[in-house]
Amino acid sequence: MEEGISNSFNIVEIVDGTSDSKIKLLWKKYIDLSNDELYAILHLRQKVFVLEQNCPYIDADYSDQDALHLLAYRGNDLIGYLRAFRPGIKYEGSSLGRIVTEMNSRGLGIGKKITIEGVELLRKEYPKNEIIISAQHRLEHFYIDLGFTSRGDVYLEDNIDHIQMFIPGS
Repeated sequence: MEEGISNSFNIVEIVDGTSDSKIKLLWKKYIDLSNDELYAILHLRQKVFVLEQNCPYIDADYSDQDALHLLAYRGNDLIGYLRAFRPGIKYEGSSLGRIVTEMNSRGLGIGKKITIEGVELLRKEYPKNEIIISAQHRLEHFYIDLGFTSRGDVYLEDNIDHIQMFIPGS
């Protein structure tokens, strides 16, 4: 997976209701992230997961080094992000995590687009493995609409209700 992914990107059109906006999606390995890109990722994740959701936790969990990173840019602004893991890193199957959209960019379909992009990458690279997420419970129906199925009971993760969800492998 990692040889062909580094620095690949897609430009997608997302209509925001007032004008067409070009969103650039860029996959990168950790080693290929610039200092500015890594800083922007950590800034966005802390802004949403720590400040906005009032959830003090250590976001920099030493898992970024094992992930592929999907960055969504409008111009020079990072407005969406997720990280993807091969099987055996976070779970037995492959997985997605830290799926986030900047507050002022919500409602434009960016979260949906980056999640679909992450699922497509993992299905292509690991078709026999399920794709697992630990979803915030309040977003369960968002992920159901994208093909995920809930599994197990709701649990607390960093003091927020979560539920494990998955897409089966082939």
